[in-house]
Amino acid sequence: MPRPGWPSLLLLTILVALVATTDPAKNQVKVLRKLEHIDSSNANVKQCLWFAMQEYNKQSEDKYVFQVVKILQSQLQVTDRMEYFIDVEIARSTCKKPLNNTENCVIQEKYKLGKKAICNFLVGALPWNGEFTVMKTKCVDA
Repeated sequence: MPRPGWPSLLLLTILVALVATTDPAKNQVKVLRKLEHIDSSNANVKQCLWFAMQEYNKQSEDKYVFQVVKILQSQLQVTDRMEYFIDVEIARSTCKKPLNNTENCVIQEKYKLGKKAICNFLVGALPWNGEFTVMKTKCVDA
């Protein structure tokens, strides 16, 4: 026959277990190599930037495709993945969505159609597996 305090003890044990498993420090990703500058011509930087721009253009409500004008800086941090912080200047191109791979896109020169932005992309990558994730995007008009 169970004791009258048994349900209370069981409830207390469950609460202690939940608190122990939700320690915020345990949810932080360990940095294996701190943030450092990396050459913008690095193949992984180019691959991450290509992926980030594909995602940007999918999410953008603009009728035109945006292209990279210039890579301002690129940085790498290693955690449980490679994290690329890439700052770029982008501009509206002459190509409309959806992009046809045979089109030759150039940056819009017409005053009313020209639009530029500075974007910061954080791309998580496991390039050896072909896995890329845009973890954060922030763009401001230039």
